[in-house]
Amino acid sequence: MAVSQVIGLMTTEDEASPRRSDSLPEKTPTAIVSSAAATKTAAAASDRVSPLAKTTPKPNGDGIGRIFASPIARRLMSEASLNATSLVGTGPRGRILERDVSAALAARANDAKSKQELALDTSTAAAAAPSAPEPAHDSKLGAFFEAGSFAEVPHDPMRLTIARRLSESKRTIPHFYLSAECTIDSLLSLRQQFNEAAPSGRDGERAYRLSVNDFVIRALALALHQVPDANVSFSETSLLRHRHADIGVAVAIAGGLMTPIVRHAETKSIATISNEIKELAARAKTRRLKPEEYQGGTASVSNLGMYGVRDFAAIVNPPQASILAVGAGAQRMVVANGKPTVATVMVVTLSVDHRAIDGASAADLLSAFKALIENPMTILV
Repeated sequence: MAVSQVIGLMTTEDEASPRRSDSLPEKTPTAIVSSAAATKTAAAASDRVSPLAKTTPKPNGDGIGRIFASPIARRLMSEASLNATSLVGTGPRGRILERDVSAALAARANDAKSKQELALDTSTAAAAAPSAPEPAHDSKLGAFFEAGSFAEVPHDPMRLTIARRLSESKRTIPHFYLSAECTIDSLLSLRQQFNEAAPSGRDGERAYRLSVNDFVIRALALALHQVPDANVSFSETSLLRHRHADIGVAVAIAGGLMTPIVRHAETKSIATISNEIKELAARAKTRRLKPEEYQGGTASVSNLGMYGVRDFAAIVNPPQASILAVGAGAQRMVVANGKPTVATVMVVTLSVDHRAIDGASAADLLSAFKALIENPMTILV
């Protein structure tokens, strides 16, 4: 290269670069090689001086070259963690200057402030707005009813157990039903005599007070003892034929029902059955029964007569194979000895598990019960 030959021009940031044709003479091949070498040397020096320059993108196949920035702009971008590719330089040849970085930082601050104000406005509006009422139900069933027209009562374990057992019983046990009308005038008369003759204790209370249900329990137990083919339970491998009649008695309690069991009821007197039922029912209502006092049994009695129900059919309570539903006694015109007369008639319905008890055996059981209940003196033997 010749001495005094111009190899480059230095300008300030705001000064426009002169056109190449006005300031630089045509380069010879030697000059071009020298200029390229000088550029390579300057780039290496810049890499050693500025850390940011090391991360500046190199020219690539898409034509995007390295980004130029002033030293102070590089320092500000590094401190603010700004990506140089997101800025538009206003200096010569698109060089990023200090004012470009300052403008980007101001825009970022304004954007953050706007987002914060928007979030504050949204939260304030949400707090000021009336909150939507919580849904009154957590199931699809509530969608069929007007909101606020019902109150949801969560199931307790007892209700869930009752629902599961009765659903399983109705779904898996083939039920059939037999009904009979029992004349109970003699029973009512005998019951009154027993209650009037009951001895009184020191506290003045009667030793017992018999109910119609006490007679029913005793009569069913004796009937099961007389018809052993009906005193059974069904299992997948065998038929259990019971030696004793363990009678469950449905007792209504808060939130459901329980069936305390009178064990060996065929061996107990009516007064004993009456007192035992009262004691079991009292503990059932406070949920203090032991499992062995309400599990098992060979048959059950469900009496809704005290509620004025004429007749109904109950669901078999497994592992039992039958349940007797008892309705209210009511006076009717009946024919006795060829003459019309008024009698107190009680309708009973026997629900039976057809897997365990055939129709004839069920009919024998109901017939034996009817005979006992209509001739109550035989219940005492």
